[in-house]
Amino acid sequence: MTRSDAVAGPGDAHDRERESGQIMLLTSMFVAFALVLVAVVVSATGVHLDRKQLFDLADASALDAADAMPAESVYQGGLADPVEGAVLVLSDADVESSVRSFLVAHPAMLAGLDEVEIVEAGTPDGRTARVRLAARSRPVLISWVTQLWSDGIIVRAESSARAW
Repeated sequence: MTRSDAVAGPGDAHDRERESGQIMLLTSMFVAFALVLVAVVVSATGVHLDRKQLFDLADASALDAADAMPAESVYQGGLADPVEGAVLVLSDADVESSVRSFLVAHPAMLAGLDEVEIVEAGTPDGRTARVRLAARSRPVLISWVTQLWSDGIIVRAESSARAW
């Protein structure tokens, strides 16, 4: 009888054989769960960053559209005579044209965003430029899962800027 047999009871060897590999199974399941959790968190962060980028784009294009008075209307007499406290008046067409021009002129701001579209670009009161954009975000690590149901996640952003 060896020393390890003397310390271990008669049923201990049988228990060790029966439980052999269970720790490895639990460890493997925990590692798989941790990897899936990391993939979900990284993908959710990517969608959030795409949404923030779209908000930045909407802010910048709304700010540009707030100054959307076309030069033709100023130089060809399209404006009324100036009066004390008068402000420039925006039109829906001017705002939409300005937003489209801004998106074409700044392709670097569109980098990483897919299928950016102008949902609304107009002015509710003639002084405020309101811009609503939508884009498709494709999660980084779980896109192979989400493509079974859709081709990405639609993110939306709205911004407005006031012309003084």
